Amino acid sequence: MVDVVGNKTLRDLWEEQSIKFSEKTALIYQDCEGNVCEFTYSQLNEQINKTANLFLELGIQKEDKVAIQLHNCPEFFMCWFGLAKIGAVIVPLNAKYTKKECDYILQKCGDINTVIIEEDFLPNFQNDKKTGNGIANILLARTNRKIPGTINFSEFKEKQPGVLQRFRTLSSDDVAEIIFTSGTTSNPKGAIITHCNQIFSGIYASWQLSMRSEDRFLNTVPVNHIDFQSNTAMSCFTAGATVILIEKYSARKFWEQIHKYKATITECIPMMIRTLMLQPEKEWEKDHCLRKVYFYLSLTDEEKNSFEERFNVQLHNSYGSTENLVGVIGDPPTGEKRWPSIGKVGLSYEAKIVDEEGNELPPNKVGEICIKGVPGRTLMREYLNDPEATAKTITKDGWHHTGDKGYVDKDGWFYFVDRKVNMIKRAGENISSTEIENVLMTHPKITEAAVIGVPDPIRDQAVKAFVVLNEGEALTVEEILDYCKAHLADFKLPSIVEITDRLPRTCTGKIAKKLLK
Repeated sequence: MVDVVGNKTLRDLWEEQSIKFSEKTALIYQDCEGNVCEFTYSQLNEQINKTANLFLELGIQKEDKVAIQLHNCPEFFMCWFGLAKIGAVIVPLNAKYTKKECDYILQKCGDINTVIIEEDFLPNFQNDKKTGNGIANILLARTNRKIPGTINFSEFKEKQPGVLQRFRTLSSDDVAEIIFTSGTTSNPKGAIITHCNQIFSGIYASWQLSMRSEDRFLNTVPVNHIDFQSNTAMSCFTAGATVILIEKYSARKFWEQIHKYKATITECIPMMIRTLMLQPEKEWEKDHCLRKVYFYLSLTDEEKNSFEERFNVQLHNSYGSTENLVGVIGDPPTGEKRWPSIGKVGLSYEAKIVDEEGNELPPNKVGEICIKGVPGRTLMREYLNDPEATAKTITKDGWHHTGDKGYVDKDGWFYFVDRKVNMIKRAGENISSTEIENVLMTHPKITEAAVIGVPDPIRDQAVKAFVVLNEGEALTVEEILDYCKAHLADFKLPSIVEITDRLPRTCTGKIAKKLLK
């Protein structure tokens, strides 16, 4: 593999781009109220430097971890790259996470004492006798209020100089981020992402999308997702293009925003495509600047054809995961496409289909999709404090076992068949069914639970829970859902609950989820 990054760091990238594209627009942001702000490359770099200096004043050291729980906003970029410039590590948290979920990640990281959050998330991080999370610095962003026990992020940042005050020695192999992904286990795993990983993802995604500095990439995907970071932010910042970040997706407003901002690239998950198709048709829908709509699994032929025809666009199909950073398999930038194929393996990667023993399968045989890369360069480096899970996921010779099922034809086009066991994909969010099952079984009246994904015409999959009660006990569906609400983020809550006398079993005594489906 040719190493296209070398020893370049995110600090190097921003120093270069802020000079090369100084007065070009780097970021346009629209919040839920319709307020808009813009930053040129030099302006955003200055804000990043101020944020880095803020962290230096707080005593943040190299390799220190800092947790961020924010909705889509410019402050996320300032913190992400401000931490990277001083060699510290961002730990982004889903804006929907509950206190329990935040506490788990803080404890897994072990040594986080600074968080940047919004006021609404304050209860997730204030110390209490039960968790004693040890947070010393709570910075409140996106507010002018001064709350005792917290630091106002904006006020503190604006007191800092716009030139980085300390240049620590950095390497492309240094850790830039720990991003938690649900995986197939009950608790999320922390994927360790390096400076090289993030710069490579920008180079790769800009190649895959044929990015130019004139491009304007509009996205509503949450900023804590690797998808947004790699395919939108890093591809744009690497190419000198413009990120158009919308705080929250609205099916009613989305296509108007595509027009308003003259977006040339956007991303649509299946839930977005289905909700957009439900909107009243407008005469101007096909008159836009879009040349690519980046897309992940999965749509029917009818859905895909209807969407492309109605909005005069072409979907750019791809497949990837947090562990391999980008759409490692995808439609080539130019030339032939073979829907419903997820595409061909991209630059710097290899891919193959293997059986349960790890043997490569011939064309058109269904098996596990495996991706070969270099840990810390083109794949995540490892899972945080989990060598066993790392070894199961990435072999010593760099093969990432995705757990997903698919096949490849004789011409090298890959096809996706099924998701990882125990993984549910709901409106773009990965949900661990095991996590929900474990929560349900902590209820004193529940003896057993099984959770599966079932088809949903809008959100790809819905969460369905099967519950077995202890003998002689009674619970209503509403009581079960209320219990889940107290322990799970909203996007993980079951849509359907079925109370049953027993669950089907395999010959080895395991719950037969295939029969539940």
